[in-house]
Amino acid sequence: MDINTIFKDLQDAFGEKILALDAEKSSPEKITVKPDALLETVSFLRKYADCPFDSLLSLSGVDSGEELAAVLHLYSNQGACTLAVEAWTERENPEIDSVASVYKTANWHEREAYDMYGIVFNGHPELTRMFLADDWEGHPLRKDYVPADYWHGMPIPKELSHKMK
Repeated sequence: MDINTIFKDLQDAFGEKILALDAEKSSPEKITVKPDALLETVSFLRKYADCPFDSLLSLSGVDSGEELAAVLHLYSNQGACTLAVEAWTERENPEIDSVASVYKTANWHEREAYDMYGIVFNGHPELTRMFLADDWEGHPLRKDYVPADYWHGMPIPKELSHKMK
C-alpha cells in the first residue's frame, strides 16, 4: 500500500474535504477529513482497487480540549494493511457522518462515542446511549465533564466524583 497514492486518489475524488496526511508521526498512517466527508471517504476506501479496506477495527472518540473527533482504524484483508481516518468537529455542536451503513460494527462504536463524548453521528440507525442511563447528564470522557452531585436523588460520593475528573 502506498499511502501517498491513496491520499492523492482521495483528494482527486473529494477535493478540499480531504484535509491532511500524517505518514511520518502516525502509526498507522492517518488521513484527516472533514466531518461531512467521513462517510464518502470510507465508502471509497472500502472499495479501493489495490487495497480495499474491508474491516473496521475500531472507532474511537477523542477530545483535544478544543475539538472532538472520531478516529477510525481500517484494515484491508487483501492488502494486509491498516489506515487511520479521523474527522474533527466543533465542541459545541459535534456532528460527524455515521459510517454504520458501510461497516456494521460501527453501529456500536458510534453509540459508545456518542454516550461518552456526545458526538452525534448523522444518519446512524439508532443513536442512543449505550452504557449510561438515557437521562444521564453529560458525557464522562469529555475533558470539560463535571459529574453531578446527585442522580435521581441519590448522592454521588465525592470520592467517585473525584476519580471521574
